[in-house]
Amino acid sequence: MKKKPLLLYIPSIERGGVEKVLYLVANYLVKKKININILTAFNYKNKYFNKKIKIISLKKKNLIKSRFFKNIISIFLFIKYCRNENITILSFQSNVTAIILSLIFNKKIIIRSNTSPDKYIKNSLKKFIFRFFFNLADEIIVNGHEFKKKFKKFFSISPIVIYNPFIGKRGKKINFTFFNDKKCLKIINVARLTDQKDHLTLLKAVKKLANFRKCKLVIIGRGYKEKILRKYVRENKLEKIVKLIGYKENIESYIEASDIFVLSSIYEGVPNVLIESLYLKKYIISSDCSTGPKEVLNNGKYGDLFKVGDYNQLFKLLKNFNNKSKKIKYKISQGYKSLARFDHNNNCRKYFLIISKHL
Repeated sequence: MKKKPLLLYIPSIERGGVEKVLYLVANYLVKKKININILTAFNYKNKYFNKKIKIISLKKKNLIKSRFFKNIISIFLFIKYCRNENITILSFQSNVTAIILSLIFNKKIIIRSNTSPDKYIKNSLKKFIFRFFFNLADEIIVNGHEFKKKFKKFFSISPIVIYNPFIGKRGKKINFTFFNDKKCLKIINVARLTDQKDHLTLLKAVKKLANFRKCKLVIIGRGYKEKILRKYVRENKLEKIVKLIGYKENIESYIEASDIFVLSSIYEGVPNVLIESLYLKKYIISSDCSTGPKEVLNNGKYGDLFKVGDYNQLFKLLKNFNNKSKKIKYKISQGYKSLARFDHNNNCRKYFLIISKHL
């Protein structure tokens, strides 16, 4: 009997780690002869998907930035194109909405949770609502063991752990003169410019660091906090040592040109950019936020961790960094060796086995 299609539900395809996992998993499943449909409000990333994948989306150019309205559009698209189809849903985003649609139209649903519950559970009522709906899913996937513990604590549900599948990619040489000074400590951050990523903590640490050693910071990403961050840089006369350069496709090239990757987030899932930095053999300093960095860095054995929001601790770690130190080199080496747990084929196969049970 022919297996029914799998619908990947992701209202807003953007430029983050969730999307990288989406591309890898979708393309792997197609090679395993699974019929894949992707439902998203607007699609402008066709080049990343296997041509056999069907995209269900509005054909108009994306002029809407709001995730809320993209979710409304996706509900409309689901009702129009999918309600009468015999499908299984794998939700990458807006999981509660996807669960409700699956209940109304009698579809099996697997959800992939990618953000720590600390982000969206602010009171007992929200905890009750999310626990109620999550219990109605056929399967729940999270991308780390610390994440699983947090999920069990909040919702009394034990999800399946599948690490983010990862394919290493080296950067191409770029002419980036901002990082040319060999005596300068070169720091990089790649993240959306949002409250979650807490760039102000990083900027405060770098401002203090500049009084003790030559340093430069590059921030790659876009977001609603850009004006505030640029204002901070301008008001604190940091223009010569800090550059916000927007979104870049080839982030590997910029990471390779740096000495240290710094993640300053308040919460995360399991950040792909930390995995990428381990692969590129760059030293990592990360906030010890819920839920991923501690696990990726093995409690600090593959890098350094600082308390969320503590720019003084981050400053001290940057001030004392020495890339010729045997300890630093050992941590980088061990971090690189740990990447087998994120193996692309192994983790995509885990998705395939779970999904196959529900098709």
